[in-house]
Amino acid sequence: MIHVGIGYDVHRLVEGRKLILGGVDLHHPKGLDGHSDADVLSHAICDAIFGALGEGDIGHYFPNTDPRWHNASSKLFLQEAARQISFHDGHIVNLDATVIAESPRIAPHIHTMKAVISEALGMNPRRLGIKATTNEGLGFLGRQEGIAALAMVSVDLPQ
Repeated sequence: MIHVGIGYDVHRLVEGRKLILGGVDLHHPKGLDGHSDADVLSHAICDAIFGALGEGDIGHYFPNTDPRWHNASSKLFLQEAARQISFHDGHIVNLDATVIAESPRIAPHIHTMKAVISEALGMNPRRLGIKATTNEGLGFLGRQEGIAALAMVSVDLPQ
């Protein structure tokens, strides 16, 4: 039986942090503020997976009050999401995600992001779509104050 989950995450851009998206360092002057590496793409994917499994969100598994997750790589979070899928005897049918950012350009990094994410999730990269768009200069995303990501996943689970 196919279960679908949706994930969303957003973080503020700040000085003095690396910009990590999809497990890739984009070498940008600003990075995303958060307890972990603040990788909005990986976080949205995790929330989509946990949602498809009927579980809690990423904060349930990795609370920002726990010092173990301070500056942690979100690759660990993706690996836990994959472990939860296996625990439920399921597998990812497909995953689609969109990053919303005015800057930097995301498209040149999508191939590497797909490789990192698919490896962490143990899935075929051809079943993973990553796209990028801007907010056309509108709102806090348009003013380059933050970056957001949306993800949708379908997981095949036994009945």
